[in-house]
Amino acid sequence: MNTLANDGVAVSAIDVAAATRHKAWGVTAMLTLFMVLNFGDKAVLGLVAKPAMAELGLTPVEFGFIGSSFFFLFSLSAIVVGFLANRTSSRWLILALTMVWAAVQFPVLAGGSATVLLVCRIILGAGEGPALPVALHATHSWFPAEDRALPSNLIAIGPTIGAAIAAPVLSWVIASPALGWRWAFGLLGMAGIAWGIAWACIGKDGPYGSSHGASEGGHVASSATEKLKTVPLRRVFGGRMWLAATLAGLSCFWAQGAMTTWVPQYIGGVLGVEASRVGLFYALPWLFGTILLVVLGFAGRHLMRNGGSARLAVAGLFGASLVVSGACLLWLPHTSGLLAMALTTVGWGAFLVFPMAPTAVAYAVNPDQRAAVISTMVGIASIGGVLSPAVFGWLVQKAGYVASSAGTGDTALLAQGLNRAFSLTGLLLLVTGLAAVILINPERTATLLQQHAAE
Repeated sequence: MNTLANDGVAVSAIDVAAATRHKAWGVTAMLTLFMVLNFGDKAVLGLVAKPAMAELGLTPVEFGFIGSSFFFLFSLSAIVVGFLANRTSSRWLILALTMVWAAVQFPVLAGGSATVLLVCRIILGAGEGPALPVALHATHSWFPAEDRALPSNLIAIGPTIGAAIAAPVLSWVIASPALGWRWAFGLLGMAGIAWGIAWACIGKDGPYGSSHGASEGGHVASSATEKLKTVPLRRVFGGRMWLAATLAGLSCFWAQGAMTTWVPQYIGGVLGVEASRVGLFYALPWLFGTILLVVLGFAGRHLMRNGGSARLAVAGLFGASLVVSGACLLWLPHTSGLLAMALTTVGWGAFLVFPMAPTAVAYAVNPDQRAAVISTMVGIASIGGVLSPAVFGWLVQKAGYVASSAGTGDTALLAQGLNRAFSLTGLLLLVTGLAAVILINPERTATLLQQHAAE
C-alpha cells in the first residue's frame, strides 16, 4: 500500500510538472505574439514615412520629432509599471497594455492630423514602455533560472517575427490604392483587440513569480535565483554591471528608434528598392535578428545546463553581438549594392538581441525585485530611442534633404545625412558592446549583493 501510495504521489508530481511545462510554453508563445504586435505598432511609422510626410506636410525634423515622441513617456511608464508588476498580476497588466495599443491606432485611421498622430504616438509609447520588462518577468515566472535563456530569447524574437510578417503586410496595405497608409494603423488596432481577447482566456502567472518558488500546489521547487536575499535597490543600480547593461541598452534603443523611423527610407530612397518591396527588404534585419536570437538562446541554455556561467552564456554573447552590429554600421556608409544590403541586414539585426541584457541582470536578483530592476533598466535605456529619430532627422535636414510633395527628394543628400547618422550609431554599439563583454558578470554581482545583504 505504501508503495502504491508513493507511486501515486510520484505519478501525480510528474503529471503536475508536465502540465506546468505545457502552460509555460503556451504562455511563452502568447507573449511572443504580444511582442509581434509590439513591433508592428512601433515600426508602422517608419513604413508610412513617405506618404505620411507628403500628406501631412512634415519636414524631416518634424517627422523625426514625431518618431521621438514615442519615447517621451516610454521610460517613465516602464519604471512605474515595472514596480507595479512586483505586486500585481502580469496577466492583467499585459491585457491593459494591449488595449491601450489598440485604442490609439483608430484616431489615425479616422483621418487624424499631424497633431493627432503625435499625441497617439506619445500614448502608444506610454503603453509600450513596460511591454518588454513585463513580458520577460511573466516568462521568467514559468521557468527555473537555468532554463530562462531560451524562452527569454523567444520573447525577444517577437519583434523580429513581426518584421517578417507585419512589415510586408503593412507595406502592401500602404501601397494599396484601395486602402492607403492610414489603414496600416487600423489593421494593427484590430489585431491588438483580437490578441487581447485570446490572452484573457489563456494568460496566467507562473510558479516562479516570487522568491517562494512554489506553484499553486507547491510542487515546483525553488531554483538558485529564487533563493537570493532581497537587497537595497540602490546597490543594484549603483553596480557596474547594471550601469554597463543600461548603457548598452541605451545604444540598442538608439539604434531601434532610428531603425523603425529612418531605415525604411534608406532602403527605398538610397538603395532604390521599390515602394511595394521596401517592407520585404526591411524584414531582412529582423529576420537575421530572429535567427540570431534563437541560435544564441539554444547556445546559452546548452552552456548553462553544462555548468557554464550566465556571464558567458548570456552577457558575453549579447556584448559580442553589439560589437558585430557596430562594426557593420561603421562600414555601411562606404559601400553600395548587395554588400550594402548585407551590411544593413547584419548591422541593423545583430543589436536586436537587447533582451539578453535584462535577462543577464535578472540572474543577480530574486524574483521579488526582478520586475523593478528590469523595468528601470529598460526605462532609462529607452532614452536612446527618444534621441535618435530626431538626431537622424537633424542630420538628414542639415545635409540639405527635403522631401517633395510626392514623398521623394535628392537621394544623394538623403544618403549623406543617413551615412553620418549610421556611423554615429555604429560607434555607440561598438563601444557599449565591448563594455558589456567586460563588465556584465551576473555571478560576481550576485555574490557582492548577497554580501551586502548579509552585512
